[in-house]
This record gives sequence, structure tokens and C-alpha cells, in this order.
Amino acid sequence: MYVDPIFIIASALAISVLLASAATHKLRAPARFAKQLADYQLLPDAVVRPVSRVIPVLELALAFALLVPVSRTCAALGAASLIALYAAAIGINLWRGRRDIDCGCAGPDQAQPLRPVLLLRNSVLVGVALLTSALPAVRDLGFFDGFVTVAASAVALLIYAAADGLLANSPLLLKLIGR
Repeated sequence: MYVDPIFIIASALAISVLLASAATHKLRAPARFAKQLADYQLLPDAVVRPVSRVIPVLELALAFALLVPVSRTCAALGAASLIALYAAAIGINLWRGRRDIDCGCAGPDQAQPLRPVLLLRNSVLVGVALLTSALPAVRDLGFFDGFVTVAASAVALLIYAAADGLLANSPLLLKLIGR
């Protein structure tokens, strides 16, 4: 099945921005990210720090590779795998009953506890990343197609940012209304 290139490029751009943003948060506060990674209790203590240094580099590499048509399919599969790995880490800790740890999703400025809705969010992101790996339909792209692609990516990122902000602040909002 062939997919219109606008969908593929817009998805690649959106996932690329999300990965680059995530990597930037991790690189700005490496000690905090290492602590968040250790809090998941999935890795031996000896490898937490090296892994915490490799993950943002991997995210940046995938972000850039998504923007290059030649490497897009492999990068999309890598991004989908990485996001699915994050979901698995969240799922394991939810199964363990460890909801009080910071998921590390909202960057260094905002803590976000683990909740099942994060699994749904990551599933959607995996789907978008996998869409990026689809075969594009062959057609010429014009100026208006470029505008639509950038606009679609921007809208997707704005929806993601709004939903992520709501997820991060929902415990505070519920407390504010007395629930």
C-alpha cells in the first residue's frame, strides 16, 4: 500500500521534532535524566549512567535520520522501537504498582507520574512513527504541498503539546477541583 508523501513527510517531521526535543531535555539535565532512568529500576546501577548518555544521542540520530529520505524507513522503525521500549518500561512499572515515579516525559521543568494513559499516548506515537516508514506514492510535490506538510506537522505537534500539558497537569487540576 502506498501512502501520500505529505502524510509520510509530516509524520517524519513531527516525530523528528519530538525526538530532538526529548534529547534536548535529557542533554540539558543529564543528572536528572540519569535519576529518572534509575527510578524505573530496570537496569543495573552500573549501566544507568552510560545508558543515560547514549539515549539522547540515539534520539538525536533518529531525529536527523527521519529527515533524510534515504534513511527514513530505518529511522522510523528505530523511532517506533524506541518509543515502544519507553512504553514497555512504563508498563512494567505500572504493573509493579510504581505510579509515583516521574516518567521523564515532560522534560526537566515538569514531573509527570506514570499512568496508563501514557501507554495510549506512546501507542499513538508508535503508529505515527510506523506511518513514516510506509512506501510513498509517487507524485510531484508542489509549493502548496510543502505548506500543507509543515502545517500538518505543526498542528500535530501542537495537539501533542496540549495533550502532554494536560496529562502532566491533570493531577494538579483534579486536586484543584477537589477530586
